[in-house]
Amino acid sequence: MGSLSYLKRSRIVHLLFAITFFTSGLIINLMQCILYFGLRPFSKYFYRKINYYLCYSFYSQLVFMAEWWAGADIILYIDKKDFDKYYGHEHGYLLMNHSYEIDWLIGWVFCERIKVLGNCKAYAKKSIQYIPTLGWAWKFAESIFLQRSWDKDKEVIGSQIRELADYPDSIWLLLYAEGTRFTPEKAEASKKFAKEKGLPVLKHHLTPRTRGFTASIPHLRGKVDAIYDIQLAFKPSETTKPTMTNLLLGKKVEAHMYINRIPLNSVPENEEEAAQWLHNIYQVKDRMQESFLESGDFFATSGVPKVDSFKLERRMWTFVNTAFWSIVILVPMLYYLVKLFLSGSLCFFSIGVGIIILFFLLMYKTIGMSEISKSSSYGAAAGAEQKKMK
Repeated sequence: MGSLSYLKRSRIVHLLFAITFFTSGLIINLMQCILYFGLRPFSKYFYRKINYYLCYSFYSQLVFMAEWWAGADIILYIDKKDFDKYYGHEHGYLLMNHSYEIDWLIGWVFCERIKVLGNCKAYAKKSIQYIPTLGWAWKFAESIFLQRSWDKDKEVIGSQIRELADYPDSIWLLLYAEGTRFTPEKAEASKKFAKEKGLPVLKHHLTPRTRGFTASIPHLRGKVDAIYDIQLAFKPSETTKPTMTNLLLGKKVEAHMYINRIPLNSVPENEEEAAQWLHNIYQVKDRMQESFLESGDFFATSGVPKVDSFKLERRMWTFVNTAFWSIVILVPMLYYLVKLFLSGSLCFFSIGVGIIILFFLLMYKTIGMSEISKSSSYGAAAGAEQKKMK
Protein backbone atom coordinates (compact mmCIF):
# COMPACT_ATOMS: atom_id res chain seq x y z
CA MET A 1 0.00 0.00 0.00
CA GLY A 2 2.91 2.31 0.80
CA SER A 3 4.50 1.80 -2.61
CA LEU A 4 1.16 2.41 -4.34
CA SER A 5 0.69 5.68 -2.45
CA TYR A 6 4.21 6.73 -3.41
CA LEU A 7 3.46 5.89 -7.05
CA LYS A 8 0.32 8.04 -7.00
CA ARG A 9 2.30 10.99 -5.62
CA SER A 10 5.12 10.59 -8.12
CA ARG A 11 5.65 13.57 -10.44
CA ILE A 12 7.04 11.20 -13.04
CA VAL A 13 3.77 9.27 -13.13
CA HIS A 14 1.84 12.55 -13.29
CA LEU A 15 4.03 13.56 -16.23
CA LEU A 16 3.24 10.31 -18.03
CA PHE A 17 -0.45 10.90 -17.47
CA ALA A 18 -0.14 14.46 -18.85
CA ILE A 19 1.76 13.27 -21.93
CA THR A 20 -0.89 10.63 -22.63
CA PHE A 21 -3.84 12.96 -22.05
CA PHE A 22 -2.69 15.97 -24.06
CA THR A 23 -1.11 14.02 -26.92
CA SER A 24 -4.17 11.78 -27.33
CA GLY A 25 -6.30 14.91 -27.12
CA LEU A 26 -4.50 16.47 -30.07
CA ILE A 27 -4.83 13.25 -32.07
CA ILE A 28 -8.55 13.12 -31.29
CA ASN A 29 -8.91 16.83 -32.18
CA LEU A 30 -7.29 16.14 -35.56
CA MET A 31 -9.68 13.26 -36.21
CA GLN A 32 -12.62 15.45 -35.18
CA CYS A 33 -11.46 18.23 -37.50
CA ILE A 34 -11.20 15.87 -40.46
CA LEU A 35 -14.68 14.49 -39.76
CA TYR A 36 -16.18 17.94 -39.12
CA PHE A 37 -15.14 19.25 -42.54
CA GLY A 38 -15.11 15.96 -44.44
CA LEU A 39 -18.18 14.13 -43.14
CA ARG A 40 -20.48 16.52 -41.29
CA PRO A 41 -21.54 18.53 -44.39
CA PHE A 42 -22.84 15.27 -45.90
CA SER A 43 -24.14 13.45 -42.83
CA LYS A 44 -24.58 15.02 -39.43
CA TYR A 45 -25.98 11.70 -38.24
CA PHE A 46 -22.82 9.68 -38.89
CA TYR A 47 -20.56 12.55 -37.82
CA ARG A 48 -22.29 12.68 -34.43
CA LYS A 49 -22.28 8.91 -34.07
CA ILE A 50 -18.52 8.74 -34.63
CA ASN A 51 -17.77 11.90 -32.64
CA TYR A 52 -19.54 10.39 -29.63
CA TYR A 53 -16.79 7.77 -29.36
CA LEU A 54 -14.01 10.30 -29.96
CA CYS A 55 -15.33 12.52 -27.16
CA TYR A 56 -15.80 9.50 -24.93
CA SER A 57 -12.23 8.37 -25.56
CA PHE A 58 -10.93 11.80 -24.51
CA TYR A 59 -13.24 12.58 -21.57
CA SER A 60 -12.98 9.11 -20.10
CA GLN A 61 -9.28 9.57 -19.35
CA LEU A 62 -10.26 12.16 -16.74
CA VAL A 63 -13.02 9.86 -15.50
CA PHE A 64 -10.36 7.14 -15.17
CA MET A 65 -8.27 9.46 -13.02
CA ALA A 66 -11.26 10.10 -10.74
CA GLU A 67 -12.76 6.64 -10.34
CA TRP A 68 -9.85 4.22 -10.92
CA TRP A 69 -6.77 6.23 -9.97
CA ALA A 70 -8.29 8.10 -7.01
CA GLY A 71 -11.13 5.67 -6.24
CA ALA A 72 -13.77 8.41 -6.21
CA ASP A 73 -17.35 7.23 -5.89
CA ILE A 74 -20.88 8.64 -5.84
CA ILE A 75 -23.79 7.93 -3.54
CA LEU A 76 -26.91 8.61 -5.59
CA TYR A 77 -30.31 9.78 -4.40
CA ILE A 78 -32.68 9.19 -7.31
CA ASP A 79 -36.18 7.81 -7.62
CA LYS A 80 -35.40 4.26 -8.75
CA LYS A 81 -38.42 3.96 -11.06
CA ASP A 82 -37.45 7.17 -12.84
CA PHE A 83 -33.85 6.04 -13.01
CA ASP A 84 -34.66 2.74 -14.68
CA LYS A 85 -37.10 4.30 -17.12
CA TYR A 86 -35.52 7.59 -18.17
CA TYR A 87 -31.86 8.04 -17.22
CA GLY A 88 -29.66 7.69 -20.26
CA HIS A 89 -32.68 7.06 -22.48
CA GLU A 90 -33.73 10.63 -23.29
CA HIS A 91 -32.35 14.12 -23.85
CA GLY A 92 -31.87 15.92 -20.56
CA TYR A 93 -31.44 19.58 -19.58
CA LEU A 94 -29.35 19.76 -16.41
CA LEU A 95 -29.42 22.32 -13.61
CA MET A 96 -26.50 21.75 -11.25
CA ASN A 97 -25.05 23.66 -8.32
CA HIS A 98 -21.57 25.03 -9.01
CA SER A 99 -20.01 24.65 -5.56
CA TYR A 100 -16.88 22.54 -5.96
CA GLU A 101 -13.73 22.42 -8.07
CA ILE A 102 -14.55 18.95 -9.41
CA ASP A 103 -18.35 19.07 -9.60
CA TRP A 104 -18.22 18.83 -13.41
CA LEU A 105 -15.91 15.80 -13.27
CA ILE A 106 -18.11 13.99 -10.74
CA GLY A 107 -20.97 14.68 -13.16
CA TRP A 108 -18.90 13.03 -15.91
CA VAL A 109 -18.31 9.99 -13.69
CA PHE A 110 -22.08 9.60 -13.31
CA CYS A 111 -22.68 10.17 -17.02
CA GLU A 112 -20.14 7.48 -17.90
CA ARG A 113 -22.00 4.99 -15.74
CA ILE A 114 -25.31 5.68 -17.51
CA LYS A 115 -23.57 5.65 -20.93
CA VAL A 116 -24.03 9.27 -22.03
CA LEU A 117 -20.49 10.59 -21.37
CA GLY A 118 -19.65 11.11 -25.04
CA ASN A 119 -22.75 13.28 -25.49
CA CYS A 120 -22.25 15.59 -22.50
CA LYS A 121 -22.70 19.21 -23.61
CA ALA A 122 -22.49 22.47 -21.69
CA TYR A 123 -22.84 26.22 -21.90
CA ALA A 124 -19.32 27.69 -21.83
CA LYS A 125 -17.47 30.95 -22.38
CA LYS A 126 -16.58 31.49 -26.03
CA SER A 127 -12.86 31.81 -25.22
CA ILE A 128 -12.75 28.17 -24.07
CA GLN A 129 -13.30 26.89 -27.62
CA TYR A 130 -9.83 28.13 -28.58
CA ILE A 131 -8.04 26.10 -25.91
CA PRO A 132 -6.27 23.07 -27.47
CA THR A 133 -7.54 19.57 -26.64
CA LEU A 134 -10.48 20.07 -24.26
CA GLY A 135 -11.75 23.34 -25.74
CA TRP A 136 -11.40 22.07 -29.29
CA ALA A 137 -13.14 18.82 -28.35
CA TRP A 138 -16.09 20.81 -26.94
CA LYS A 139 -16.21 22.89 -30.11
CA PHE A 140 -16.38 19.85 -32.37
CA ALA A 141 -18.96 18.34 -29.98
CA GLU A 142 -21.23 21.34 -30.61
CA SER A 143 -21.31 22.71 -27.08
CA ILE A 144 -22.93 26.13 -26.65
CA PHE A 145 -20.35 28.93 -26.50
CA LEU A 146 -21.46 32.33 -25.23
CA GLN A 147 -19.67 35.68 -25.33
CA ARG A 148 -21.65 37.65 -22.72
CA SER A 149 -23.31 39.81 -25.38
CA TRP A 150 -27.00 39.11 -24.92
CA ASP A 151 -28.13 40.03 -28.44
CA LYS A 152 -25.66 37.54 -29.92
CA ASP A 153 -25.97 34.91 -27.18
CA LYS A 154 -29.76 34.75 -27.44
CA GLU A 155 -29.48 33.84 -31.12
CA VAL A 156 -26.70 31.31 -30.46
CA ILE A 157 -28.71 29.60 -27.71
CA GLY A 158 -31.74 29.20 -29.96
CA SER A 159 -29.91 27.91 -33.03
CA GLN A 160 -27.56 25.64 -31.09
CA ILE A 161 -30.27 24.02 -28.98
CA ARG A 162 -32.29 23.28 -32.11
CA GLU A 163 -29.19 21.53 -33.47
CA LEU A 164 -28.54 19.54 -30.30
CA ALA A 165 -32.14 18.40 -29.98
CA ASP A 166 -31.75 16.55 -33.30
CA TYR A 167 -28.96 14.29 -31.98
CA PRO A 168 -29.52 10.60 -32.77
CA ASP A 169 -28.61 9.52 -29.22
CA SER A 170 -29.40 10.91 -25.80
CA ILE A 171 -27.56 14.12 -24.89
CA TRP A 172 -27.26 15.84 -21.53
CA LEU A 173 -26.90 19.64 -21.69
CA LEU A 174 -25.56 21.27 -18.52
CA LEU A 175 -26.40 24.78 -17.36
CA TYR A 176 -24.68 26.28 -14.33
CA ALA A 177 -27.37 28.90 -13.74
CA GLU A 178 -25.22 30.59 -11.08
CA GLY A 179 -22.86 31.58 -13.88
CA THR A 180 -19.69 31.05 -11.86
CA ARG A 181 -18.43 28.84 -9.05
CA PHE A 182 -19.52 29.59 -5.49
CA THR A 183 -16.97 31.30 -3.23
CA PRO A 184 -17.52 33.23 0.03
CA GLU A 185 -16.66 36.50 -1.73
CA LYS A 186 -19.07 35.88 -4.58
CA ALA A 187 -21.72 34.78 -2.09
CA GLU A 188 -21.56 38.13 -0.30
CA ALA A 189 -21.89 39.98 -3.60
CA SER A 190 -24.81 37.73 -4.55
CA LYS A 191 -26.63 38.33 -1.24
CA LYS A 192 -26.22 42.08 -1.60
CA PHE A 193 -27.51 41.96 -5.14
CA ALA A 194 -30.51 39.79 -4.19
CA LYS A 195 -31.52 42.16 -1.38
CA GLU A 196 -31.31 45.16 -3.71
CA LYS A 197 -33.46 43.47 -6.35
CA GLY A 198 -35.97 41.86 -3.98
CA LEU A 199 -34.89 38.34 -4.95
CA PRO A 200 -34.56 35.32 -2.62
CA VAL A 201 -31.35 35.49 -0.58
CA LEU A 202 -29.44 32.20 -0.79
CA LYS A 203 -26.84 30.95 1.69
CA HIS A 204 -25.10 28.20 -0.28
CA HIS A 205 -25.71 29.24 -3.89
CA LEU A 206 -25.33 32.37 -5.94
CA THR A 207 -28.49 34.02 -7.23
CA PRO A 208 -29.20 32.24 -10.53
CA ARG A 209 -28.99 34.21 -13.76
CA THR A 210 -32.25 33.49 -15.44
CA ARG A 211 -31.86 34.76 -19.00
CA GLY A 212 -29.97 31.78 -20.40
CA PHE A 213 -32.54 29.47 -18.86
CA THR A 214 -35.63 31.36 -20.05
CA ALA A 215 -34.14 31.77 -23.54
CA SER A 216 -33.45 28.04 -23.78
CA ILE A 217 -36.80 26.67 -22.63
CA PRO A 218 -38.88 27.60 -25.73
CA HIS A 219 -36.40 25.79 -28.00
CA LEU A 220 -36.38 22.72 -25.77
CA ARG A 221 -40.14 22.23 -25.75
CA GLY A 222 -41.28 19.24 -27.78
CA LYS A 223 -37.68 18.02 -28.16
CA VAL A 224 -36.36 17.61 -24.62
CA ASP A 225 -38.74 15.96 -22.19
CA ALA A 226 -37.20 16.72 -18.82
CA ILE A 227 -35.06 18.93 -16.63
CA TYR A 228 -32.69 17.09 -14.30
CA ASP A 229 -32.20 19.08 -11.11
CA ILE A 230 -28.86 18.01 -9.64
CA GLN A 231 -27.59 18.77 -6.15
CA LEU A 232 -24.02 17.71 -5.44
CA ALA A 233 -22.34 17.79 -2.04
CA PHE A 234 -19.32 16.49 -0.17
CA LYS A 235 -19.32 16.07 3.59
CA PRO A 236 -17.35 18.97 5.11
CA SER A 237 -15.97 16.58 7.75
CA GLU A 238 -14.00 14.64 5.11
CA THR A 239 -10.25 15.27 5.40
CA THR A 240 -9.65 14.96 1.64
CA LYS A 241 -10.98 18.03 -0.13
CA PRO A 242 -12.63 17.60 -3.56
CA THR A 243 -9.93 19.12 -5.77
CA MET A 244 -8.25 18.12 -9.02
CA THR A 245 -4.88 18.05 -7.26
CA ASN A 246 -6.11 15.53 -4.71
CA LEU A 247 -7.53 13.32 -7.45
CA LEU A 248 -4.21 13.46 -9.30
CA LEU A 249 -2.50 12.42 -6.05
CA GLY A 250 -4.83 9.42 -5.87
CA LYS A 251 -6.77 10.61 -2.84
CA LYS A 252 -10.29 9.21 -2.63
CA VAL A 253 -13.36 11.43 -2.35
CA GLU A 254 -17.00 10.42 -1.99
CA ALA A 255 -19.70 12.58 -3.53
CA HIS A 256 -23.38 12.68 -2.67
CA MET A 257 -25.63 13.45 -5.64
CA TYR A 258 -29.39 14.05 -5.59
CA ILE A 259 -31.13 14.17 -8.97
CA ASN A 260 -34.79 14.96 -9.52
CA ARG A 261 -36.32 14.50 -12.96
CA ILE A 262 -38.81 17.32 -13.65
CA PRO A 263 -41.03 17.20 -16.76
CA LEU A 264 -40.20 20.20 -18.94
CA ASN A 265 -43.87 21.04 -19.37
CA SER A 266 -43.99 22.00 -15.68
CA VAL A 267 -41.95 25.14 -16.49
CA PRO A 268 -44.29 28.11 -17.21
CA GLU A 269 -44.28 29.45 -20.75
CA ASN A 270 -44.29 33.08 -19.64
CA GLU A 271 -40.71 34.37 -19.35
CA GLU A 272 -41.13 36.11 -15.99
CA GLU A 273 -42.92 33.10 -14.54
CA ALA A 274 -40.20 30.80 -15.86
CA ALA A 275 -37.58 33.00 -14.19
CA GLN A 276 -39.51 32.81 -10.91
CA TRP A 277 -39.74 29.02 -11.34
CA LEU A 278 -35.94 28.87 -11.52
CA HIS A 279 -35.59 31.03 -8.41
CA ASN A 280 -37.94 28.64 -6.59
CA ILE A 281 -35.82 25.67 -7.66
CA TYR A 282 -32.74 27.35 -6.22
CA GLN A 283 -34.47 28.04 -2.94
CA VAL A 284 -35.12 24.30 -2.65
CA LYS A 285 -31.53 23.54 -3.65
CA ASP A 286 -30.34 25.93 -0.96
CA ARG A 287 -32.40 24.19 1.71
CA MET A 288 -31.04 20.82 0.59
CA GLN A 289 -27.45 22.03 0.77
CA GLU A 290 -28.07 23.56 4.20
CA SER A 291 -29.56 20.29 5.41
CA PHE A 292 -26.66 18.23 4.05
CA LEU A 293 -23.95 20.48 5.47
CA GLU A 294 -25.58 20.41 8.89
CA SER A 295 -26.61 16.75 9.09
CA GLY A 296 -25.06 14.86 6.17
CA ASP A 297 -28.60 14.29 4.84
CA PHE A 298 -30.25 16.19 1.98
CA PHE A 299 -33.71 15.49 3.41
CA ALA A 300 -33.43 16.04 7.18
CA THR A 301 -34.55 19.69 7.27
CA SER A 302 -35.08 20.62 3.61
CA GLY A 303 -38.69 19.49 3.27
CA VAL A 304 -37.80 17.47 0.17
CA PRO A 305 -39.30 13.94 0.14
CA LYS A 306 -36.67 11.35 0.98
CA VAL A 307 -35.53 8.85 -1.63
CA ASP A 308 -33.35 5.82 -1.05
CA SER A 309 -29.67 5.95 -1.89
CA PHE A 310 -27.73 3.56 -4.11
CA LYS A 311 -24.47 3.27 -6.04
CA LEU A 312 -23.63 2.34 -9.61
CA GLU A 313 -20.69 0.08 -10.34
CA ARG A 314 -17.84 1.61 -12.29
CA ARG A 315 -17.31 0.17 -15.76
CA MET A 316 -14.09 -1.20 -17.23
CA TRP A 317 -14.12 0.96 -20.36
CA THR A 318 -12.42 4.03 -18.88
CA PHE A 319 -9.59 1.78 -17.66
CA VAL A 320 -9.27 -0.02 -21.02
CA ASN A 321 -9.37 3.25 -22.97
CA THR A 322 -6.70 4.92 -20.83
CA ALA A 323 -4.48 1.83 -20.99
CA PHE A 324 -4.81 1.83 -24.79
CA TRP A 325 -3.77 5.49 -25.13
CA SER A 326 -0.94 5.03 -22.63
CA ILE A 327 0.60 2.28 -24.77
CA VAL A 328 0.02 4.08 -28.07
CA ILE A 329 1.45 7.40 -26.83
CA LEU A 330 4.06 6.55 -24.22
CA VAL A 331 6.00 3.81 -26.03
CA PRO A 332 7.10 6.00 -28.99
CA MET A 333 7.20 9.22 -26.92
CA LEU A 334 9.54 7.80 -24.27
CA TYR A 335 11.67 6.17 -26.97
CA TYR A 336 12.30 9.51 -28.69
CA LEU A 337 12.76 11.38 -25.42
CA VAL A 338 15.45 8.91 -24.35
CA LYS A 339 17.13 9.34 -27.76
CA LEU A 340 17.13 13.12 -27.28
CA PHE A 341 18.68 12.87 -23.82
CA LEU A 342 21.33 10.36 -24.91
CA SER A 343 22.16 12.08 -28.21
CA GLY A 344 25.14 13.94 -26.75
CA SER A 345 23.83 17.14 -28.34
CA LEU A 346 23.05 20.07 -26.04
CA CYS A 347 20.44 21.23 -28.54
CA PHE A 348 18.61 17.89 -28.58
CA PHE A 349 18.94 17.59 -24.80
CA SER A 350 17.36 21.04 -24.42
CA ILE A 351 14.51 20.05 -26.73
CA GLY A 352 13.81 17.01 -24.54
CA VAL A 353 13.79 19.14 -21.40
CA GLY A 354 11.53 21.66 -23.12
CA ILE A 355 9.02 18.95 -24.06
CA ILE A 356 8.85 17.73 -20.45
CA ILE A 357 8.43 21.28 -19.12
CA LEU A 358 5.69 21.92 -21.69
CA PHE A 359 3.65 18.93 -20.53
CA PHE A 360 4.09 19.89 -16.88
CA LEU A 361 2.90 23.42 -17.67
CA LEU A 362 -0.11 22.10 -19.58
CA MET A 363 -1.04 19.84 -16.67
CA TYR A 364 -0.81 22.51 -14.00
CA LYS A 365 -2.48 25.10 -16.22
CA THR A 366 -5.41 22.75 -16.72
CA ILE A 367 -5.64 22.09 -12.99
CA GLY A 368 -5.45 25.84 -12.38
CA MET A 369 -8.42 26.42 -14.65
CA SER A 370 -10.54 24.26 -12.34
CA GLU A 371 -9.34 25.82 -9.12
CA ILE A 372 -11.71 28.10 -7.28
CA SER A 373 -10.89 31.72 -7.95
CA LYS A 374 -10.67 34.05 -4.97
CA SER A 375 -11.68 37.10 -6.99
CA SER A 376 -15.26 38.00 -7.79
CA SER A 377 -17.05 39.99 -10.45
CA TYR A 378 -20.39 38.43 -9.59
CA GLY A 379 -22.22 41.55 -8.42
CA ALA A 380 -21.23 43.63 -11.42
CA ALA A 381 -22.05 40.92 -13.93
CA ALA A 382 -25.36 40.03 -12.38
CA GLY A 383 -26.32 43.64 -12.02
CA ALA A 384 -25.61 44.31 -15.69
CA GLU A 385 -27.75 41.31 -16.63
CA GLN A 386 -30.71 42.53 -14.61
CA LYS A 387 -30.50 46.04 -16.07
CA LYS A 388 -30.73 44.55 -19.57
CA MET A 389 -33.83 42.61 -18.53
CA LYS A 390 -35.69 45.76 -17.48
